Amino acid sequence: MSEEPHDRRVAIVTLGCARNEVDSEELAGRLAQDGWTLVEDTLQADAVLVNTCGFIDAAKKESIDTVLAARQEADEHGNAQSIVAVGCLAERYGSLLAGELPEADAVLGFDSYDQIAQQLSRVVEGEQLATHDPVDRRTLLPITPVDRQAVRDASKRDLHGWTPPVPRIRLGSGPVASVKLATGCDRRCTFCAIPAFRGAFVSRTPPEITAEIGDMVSQGVREVILVSENTTSYGKDLGDMRLLESILPELGPGTGVDRIRLSYLQPAEMRPGLIAAIVGTPAVADYFDLSFQHASPAVLRAMRRFGGTEDFLELIEAIRTLSPQAGLRSNVIVGFPGETDEDVDELAAFLEAARLDAVGVFGYSDEEGTKAAQLPGKLSDEIIEQRRARITDLVEELMAQRALERIGESVDILLESIDDGTATGRAAHQGPDDGACLIALRADEGTPAVGAWVRGTVVDTDGVDLVVDATA
Repeated sequence: MSEEPHDRRVAIVTLGCARNEVDSEELAGRLAQDGWTLVEDTLQADAVLVNTCGFIDAAKKESIDTVLAARQEADEHGNAQSIVAVGCLAERYGSLLAGELPEADAVLGFDSYDQIAQQLSRVVEGEQLATHDPVDRRTLLPITPVDRQAVRDASKRDLHGWTPPVPRIRLGSGPVASVKLATGCDRRCTFCAIPAFRGAFVSRTPPEITAEIGDMVSQGVREVILVSENTTSYGKDLGDMRLLESILPELGPGTGVDRIRLSYLQPAEMRPGLIAAIVGTPAVADYFDLSFQHASPAVLRAMRRFGGTEDFLELIEAIRTLSPQAGLRSNVIVGFPGETDEDVDELAAFLEAARLDAVGVFGYSDEEGTKAAQLPGKLSDEIIEQRRARITDLVEELMAQRALERIGESVDILLESIDDGTATGRAAHQGPDDGACLIALRADEGTPAVGAWVRGTVVDTDGVDLVVDATA
């Protein structure tokens, strides 16, 4: 006789970005609501749900390796547990992935999420589930953004197939959590495959966002990071391109959250009103996660992006005029097809002038199904790596210099960990991957709790991290 669903245990392993982390917590909520018990130890689980990433080759490899490792661990311990792949890699490749990865007992796409408990029960009982054939998810909704909400409302489903509001169970315990602002992307960057498997852009409504932030606050969250594939497009399918700057002032007082941080801002869509709303709203961090990708106009056009060095420096100047201490971060890609030495020189000159707090540097690689994979002018792996190393060395030096410039600044720090007499947290200008503030604790002053706010002055640096003397 098989176990009843309420006797079953599931472990969720999450890979990839903050959006995936939210997906995992929503899956956890669905499963718990239908009687599954969440466990951290995969060996104690009847099913292991691996929430995969399908963005770049390294992420794909990590996802596959995680499934293989889960299967190997189960076999070594004689556990008859089910290994199930979900997430972006599962959605993107579907039946192809299932055929090449027999170690996974099932590969489930986004449309399985609203029935995840029932699907997982069937897998545990030994049923072989049919695997979906991937489709371009941009085709599932109208081309015109304002027509999408009507389809969503009529079907009572969003892009991932669940009915809002989705129950969510936090899988972590820190004072920071992400909340999805929107799902999908309408941009057609030639290097990016995400829109094809995440789908067209759909905003969550302001009441949904407010309710979820309030729920996170009730669970001990002090800072919320609003995530999406393209935050600056928020509201266009709700008929108001300026909706984001309208709701930001209401989110703090309406939910009780201490700090709100925006991520994934498109430079071409930044508006003076949005900059002013971010800087002028007390609960919103003066933090700008700007997706520049490059600085050469020629390379950006080949990427199907807009702007260049002059436009980007003007945007940065507009931000720093309103908030001189604002945090700015970005990612850049080097080695794009057709990129010249002069293009790389321009990127380097831009980065030197921009003085960003954090920069991620990626070497270009072909992504299946993208326009860039078909472009002429491909560079050798050796040249791409040389350029990546050059820009990486440069930004490491520039980020360290930028940290030194902050000596003497006053900062309000949300503590995220305490270890060996040092408290670690982040100031308003520091995102999750941008470095941290380090505070040496004094034995005679007691130990603050994780989630506490500490005010201090930057007195030194440790690479990109700031050493802070706490004054309160």
